[in-house]
Amino acid sequence: MQPSFSSAWNILLTPLAGFAIFSLVGWLLYRLGGAMAPKLNPGGGKLAQYACGENFPARKLQVGYRLFFYAALFFTIMHVAALVAATIPGGSMAFALLGVLYLMMILLSIFALILK
Repeated sequence: MQPSFSSAWNILLTPLAGFAIFSLVGWLLYRLGGAMAPKLNPGGGKLAQYACGENFPARKLQVGYRLFFYAALFFTIMHVAALVAATIPGGSMAFALLGVLYLMMILLSIFALILK
């Protein structure tokens, strides 16, 4: 039995083939943009840093993750709180009170995180 025309194109629906095709299209667009772009003339202030028209002296900057961890912890607390609050069973005053108590504890933990 000969395969039908539509089943021969099912290979294009696989994730690996889709990734390969779109990677090729992206690379071709990248190369086309590079060919169309004007060439860089490094003279003058083309490669200098810009800070609102003022000279900006170059210096080494050490970036830390301290603020990122606070943001990540806040994000995690809020998403877990939303998940727990959304899955509290309805129809019972006891569950509603436990949910309110849980959200109050989340509020206190957020205040502790912010005020630290």
